[in-house]
Amino acid sequence: MPSASPPIVLTFGLFDPTGGSGVQADLMTLASMGCHGVTVLTGYTVRDSASCDEVTGLDPEAVAAQARMLLEDMPIAAFKVGAATRAEVVSAIAEVVADYDDVPLILAPDFTLDDEHVLAADELREAMADLLVPQTTLLVADHTTLLALAQPDGDAEAPSLEAAIAHLLAHGCEYILSMEAGTHRLVNTLHSDDGQLRQDTWERDGQRVMGLTDTLGSAIAALLANGQEPVEAVREAQEYLYRATRSAFRPGMGACLPDRFFWARSNDDDAPRPATNKTPPPDEARH
Repeated sequence: MPSASPPIVLTFGLFDPTGGSGVQADLMTLASMGCHGVTVLTGYTVRDSASCDEVTGLDPEAVAAQARMLLEDMPIAAFKVGAATRAEVVSAIAEVVADYDDVPLILAPDFTLDDEHVLAADELREAMADLLVPQTTLLVADHTTLLALAQPDGDAEAPSLEAAIAHLLAHGCEYILSMEAGTHRLVNTLHSDDGQLRQDTWERDGQRVMGLTDTLGSAIAALLANGQEPVEAVREAQEYLYRATRSAFRPGMGACLPDRFFWARSNDDDAPRPATNKTPPPDEARH
């Protein structure tokens, strides 16, 4: 008699041969957090740990067909959408997930793999902003990406970060986790229509680590699939990312990769230690 299935998360993203980002990173994170991951490729990269030479998108019809085949076969507990290559692919994904509006959707876009390729195209950002953001349960993005989504065509004057977040929330996104990276810290702030819900400041050692956004997005998706509420899922996913990056390793000549199975090789007393601001805002979460 087969065992009961763990929660199943469907992730859309690029194939990254290094395992540092993309659907490979998603699968490792989901497995580490007790979920079964299934994948739909949006494209593939030719890259190593130092640089990306080529990005090739897949046919939108193939993306939609693979997703629908999985959805007709398995109960999906959460969606995670990472990097896409063309607006048509985003449109195909949006049409599929619209039929499952009761399933939480984590959007963790990446427009920075290679500026020479279409990941930075206005049409791609516009499609994400118009078609996926309104369906998104929780958007995970750095400040540059949030501004790009709020003003995707780049013609008008760029909004402030606060205005960009308000714009995206007004267009249907339920929660936004904004990521601000400095040399020695990472500040993550969770927003909703109710305002700032929590802010966490994490120490960094300055090394370049691949796949931070994908890992954090997948960890949140896994926790939502396991029944957690978004605010608690964001807190626990950050702790997971902190531990994974503290144990990061450098397999090649480029960036380090998070150790997404750190718990199999670490001591129980290696607990995450978030740094707290000296003068936090009144609604800053402490843990």
